[in-house]
Amino acid sequence: MKWKIKRFAVRLLKMNNSPRGIALGVALGVFIGILPLYGLHTLLVIIVAIIVRPANKIAIFLGTSISLPPTVPPITWAGYEIGRHLLKGDFEPLTWSVFKGITLEKVLFYYRPLFLGSLVLGFVCAVIFYCLTFFITRKINLKRKSARRKAV
Repeated sequence: MKWKIKRFAVRLLKMNNSPRGIALGVALGVFIGILPLYGLHTLLVIIVAIIVRPANKIAIFLGTSISLPPTVPPITWAGYEIGRHLLKGDFEPLTWSVFKGITLEKVLFYYRPLFLGSLVLGFVCAVIFYCLTFFITRKINLKRKSARRKAV
């Protein structure tokens, strides 16, 4: 049993280890992490990991770490503000006074701009993280190949 787990872990680490696969995994994880579907991120990661085969599975999971407790408030605020401006409705800016008398009805009312804005923010952040990760991992791979050639 112990060896099966170890072999599975090694296979998982080597799977889709190209710069493109790693960057795609990080981008998908960042997108999922920014979505305001709190409590469902892990389930979404599993579903996306199964569906999007070229993506590195561990990178998807690591990408969701963008939504750690210190980053959730600014991500939520940015998503809401983007959605609020896109919808141009009666959505007031988020302040502490809004949260004082919060009800389920108010949560549902404010969720629409939050979700829309989070989709936009998640897409933009996913593109940025894809590019950064791709160029960094490609550079690392080129350095490794160059070092191997010199060693031979």
